[in-house]
Amino acid sequence: MTSEELALASSNHTPVTKFILLGFSNYQDLQELLFVAFLLIYVMTLVGNLGMMALIFTDCRLHSPMYFFLSVLSFIDICYSSVVTPKLLVNLLASDKSISFEGCVVQMAFFVMHATTESFLLASMAYDRFMAICQPLHYSSLMTKGSCIQLVAASYAFGVVNSTIQSGNVFALPFCGPNQVPHYFCDIKPLLHLVCANTATAEMVLYIISSLVTILPATVVLTSYSLVWVAIGRMRSAAGRKKALSTCASHFLAIAIFYGTVIFTYVQPHGSSSDSNGQVVSVFYTIIIPMLNPFIYSLRNKEVKDALQRKLHVNNSPC
Repeated sequence: MTSEELALASSNHTPVTKFILLGFSNYQDLQELLFVAFLLIYVMTLVGNLGMMALIFTDCRLHSPMYFFLSVLSFIDICYSSVVTPKLLVNLLASDKSISFEGCVVQMAFFVMHATTESFLLASMAYDRFMAICQPLHYSSLMTKGSCIQLVAASYAFGVVNSTIQSGNVFALPFCGPNQVPHYFCDIKPLLHLVCANTATAEMVLYIISSLVTILPATVVLTSYSLVWVAIGRMRSAAGRKKALSTCASHFLAIAIFYGTVIFTYVQPHGSSSDSNGQVVSVFYTIIIPMLNPFIYSLRNKEVKDALQRKLHVNNSPC
């Protein structure tokens, strides 16, 4: 829009009371198939992450900082997948694909909060691996229960701050008519396209804040794991190297997938990807990654496998 058109639209606008989520509406013949696929993924997400949390909480041999962080990660994955997936499932079968203005605000706020929290939690987990492998003599004194809780609280604090900034950045702007969102949930970029005002400042805020909350924890992750890889290379014990590599490789895989998709979606320059590409990439970090995380962190983890075997053999003591 030109500046004159924006001024006219702003002066004559009717406040938007709801948005229409058009995600995957181009695939009318696949709606039922997509519903079944996403439903199965969501059920696996709930079962996998709830199972991981239950296993960690009930087996005292898993009461360590690394598994405490894993249980929190599972909780966050359940939360931010649940913010998006149930509404997507409803919209795939319903003719009315609307969401109220207030519901859109809440969905965006909770999604941004939990996604940001996960970003910083992954950095905390990388720091935990650095301390365990590079500073083993100081690990137990530094990574106490209190310090772990503080790291989780700080991660949530960053999430709340970013959610407040981003939600205010979007919904303080006027929405004056177009209410069809080319996405399957209330995401920041698609909503900015519907604003009937100049969004240059809002897009700059999005880019700067998204870069900060992505690059800052990513720097912690890369620094920690760089030092970890060096320490692993210096280990004389082949068994020790194998165990450390097994744990860290799982962590690094999950981290690479998460940060890669987030950077592609939010940190890239405006207009560098299509709406369809954005939807496909968003599926990975909103739906697929929460399902994969418990499997990535457990399939190659001997301690988790042993804990699961102990649970299956009820006569054995968990400790």
